Amino acid sequence: MKKELVILGIRGLPAKHGGFETFAEYLALYMVNRDWNVIVYCQGDPGTEYAETDWNGVSLITIPENRTGPLGTIIFDLRSIIHSLRHKGLFLTLGYNTAIFNIIHRIFGKTNVINMDGIEWKREKWGTIAKSWFWLNERFGCWFGNHLVADHPEIKNHLATRVNETKITTIAYGGKQIENADISVLSQYDLAENEYAIVIARAEPENSILEIVQGFSSQIRHKKLVILGKYDADNDYHNRVKAAASAEVLFVGAIYDADIVGSLRFFATCYVHGHQVGGTNPSLVEAMGANNAIIAHDNKFNRWVANDGAIYFNSAAEISESFTSIFEDEKLRQSLQANTKQQFIAGFQWSQILQQYEMLLKQWHPKR
Repeated sequence: MKKELVILGIRGLPAKHGGFETFAEYLALYMVNRDWNVIVYCQGDPGTEYAETDWNGVSLITIPENRTGPLGTIIFDLRSIIHSLRHKGLFLTLGYNTAIFNIIHRIFGKTNVINMDGIEWKREKWGTIAKSWFWLNERFGCWFGNHLVADHPEIKNHLATRVNETKITTIAYGGKQIENADISVLSQYDLAENEYAIVIARAEPENSILEIVQGFSSQIRHKKLVILGKYDADNDYHNRVKAAASAEVLFVGAIYDADIVGSLRFFATCYVHGHQVGGTNPSLVEAMGANNAIIAHDNKFNRWVANDGAIYFNSAAEISESFTSIFEDEKLRQSLQANTKQQFIAGFQWSQILQQYEMLLKQWHPKR
């Protein structure tokens, strides 16, 4: 009889909404090819109906939710968990944002592995109520999950202050190796190969966007800084970032076409990663997969992932110096690229990550 895996905690497949969805897509297809039955719960848009469909051998169960925003997601998670009780296999929950509801799995004797994501309650963007919610649910996840996955050793160290470390397995996030790309994409944005740096991140203070823009714009560089992401006119932080930008900074908006993003990343002089908190960040791994030289915020999370493939910064002044070095020193850039490629191949390829998950999921699948 086939083993069964039920995936909860994402918006749905095919992936459209970020790192966890991308991971779930890779894992679901991999496990189907390994002869597992895989069920993924998807959040239906307002006005849609309940549906059970097949997508490349993966069973998708769509639960409609008319409420939008965080409340809609919370209710969807609760309804999905209740609906999922009919399944007898192994449960994999991605994220702990509504882990209080995972007590239902424990009450009904279901085996649930929870990927604990990053330290969400430390993020600056959240207010007191949201931080308290995440702080509590982090603990609920630690208590109610049968086993936990940390995507970074420092996340495991953090979780080990809540539960015994034997309950935690470290498996990083994976990425796709890009060895060639469509250079014609650059003409759409008036760019030239190796004549720009790129930032791909949400416009939030914890991602150092303002400092990156200030550092780059502190002098004329005859290069460009390309920033991907949504910037709203009614957001004070977004306006501050734009006000700090020189004429050499390009805000190209949010781009969801993976091929276009891959090309922009592949032909850049460097990728700039300002994330200050979190574990193994998908955008950093993807930059490594594109063989980018990297300028990264100096913290224990980024250093473990990028290692010797990055120049590290703590201030706008250091960012400015890093841009100068990486644009003017070709040997430095090539050395960073070589280190990045070596680091990526050693531990962040999807083939490696998915094999590690398969081993763990086999171990925790209920015996029949």
